[in-house]
Amino acid sequence: MDSNDRAIVRFAMLSHAMVHTYELSIPILMLLWVDDFSISIGSLAVVVSIGYAMFGLGALPAGILADIYGSRLLIVCCLVGMGGSFLLLSAAPTLPVLLFALVCWGITASIYHPAGLSLISTGVVDRGTAFAYHGMAGNAGIALGPLATALLLLVVDWRLVAALLSIPALLVAAYALRARFDETAGTESRQDIADLNDATSASSLLELWTGSKALFATGFSIVFVIVMLNGLFYRGSLTLLPEILTTMLEPFVGDFQLFDPDSPMAEEFEPSRYFYTGLLMVGIGGQYVGGTLTERVPTERGLVVAFGSLALTALAFVPAARLGLASLALVSAVLGFLLFMIQPLYQVTIAQYSPANARGLSYGFTYVGTFGIGAFGAAITGIVYERFGTFAMFATLAGFASLAALLSYSLLASGYRGEPSSAAGADDD
Repeated sequence: MDSNDRAIVRFAMLSHAMVHTYELSIPILMLLWVDDFSISIGSLAVVVSIGYAMFGLGALPAGILADIYGSRLLIVCCLVGMGGSFLLLSAAPTLPVLLFALVCWGITASIYHPAGLSLISTGVVDRGTAFAYHGMAGNAGIALGPLATALLLLVVDWRLVAALLSIPALLVAAYALRARFDETAGTESRQDIADLNDATSASSLLELWTGSKALFATGFSIVFVIVMLNGLFYRGSLTLLPEILTTMLEPFVGDFQLFDPDSPMAEEFEPSRYFYTGLLMVGIGGQYVGGTLTERVPTERGLVVAFGSLALTALAFVPAARLGLASLALVSAVLGFLLFMIQPLYQVTIAQYSPANARGLSYGFTYVGTFGIGAFGAAITGIVYERFGTFAMFATLAGFASLAALLSYSLLASGYRGEPSSAAGADDD
């Protein structure tokens, strides 16, 4: 990579890590909001799902704005907005203010993925390497963000933790204003691709409507539903898991003391936070395996196996948790591994089932499905968990995965083969 590529990749990696640091620190903080705002975990899950919905629903308009104003400006707005939202979150005196802060975070965070992927696509010559590094940074944020949050909670109040978390995003925004790079350098040697992108830019609502109808008239419509179901499982499981793990670990670690019982740190130490972080770190290995499988097997077959395994894991989660700490750790690791293994598989499938001249639009809809519609998974599972219990919640998740497996099989049985997997060229999150 040349100096321009490296400058863009550094900026994109830092920004991508920030987005997912905030995204998955929220479930850790929820454990404390239940008491501070006197709300049940099910009701709080509904509140949080509204903010998460904005994270996805804003992706499509954000992509259009990135085409008009450029990616750098949009990403800077994203970073400043996320940092400001967590500052507001830290000072939230009431539940409505908490909700407003989460909505602000979701709206501003939704900017990143379409703008960041657009920046890499148009500004970087060596895009394959750039997307690889970009994905690694996102995975680091997914795993290390909750860990940093949990460690900070050992020594300071959650409000100060939220305020401290706002600082990195503001620093990256300041770096972005000083960084020097050309957003269009990558298109100079790929003028044919640039022309295709220009031709499909949704400069009007009519063009957006026409392009969307053409896209959903293909097999992409089934892929979109698969992505949506994955989003429901992803958000529904990860949002409630810290609370569920707290309950499940109690019989095994109830008397465990890492710190002196009279220490303020002992009061804040919660084993489930670190159990949850471990689950997310296992997911990094799942991402790697999923990416490798895209080059060796048809992605439709990979999705059938992955979603089927995920459904079985969800059904086995509660029985396994009751057997002991080791079995709970094992089933949690398998859940995290499978959940993140699916992401590269469906990303390549999206590329195979969408025309090259509508690739940007297809990925825009992807984030609407995964993070927008998928956000309601938190509300659905939260209500089911509160009213019917843990097993019913995991059975609901298994239903999402089973339906996704069936739809994936329908694609496999159709015998359709789109572009080769190398056409994907885009990273998930």
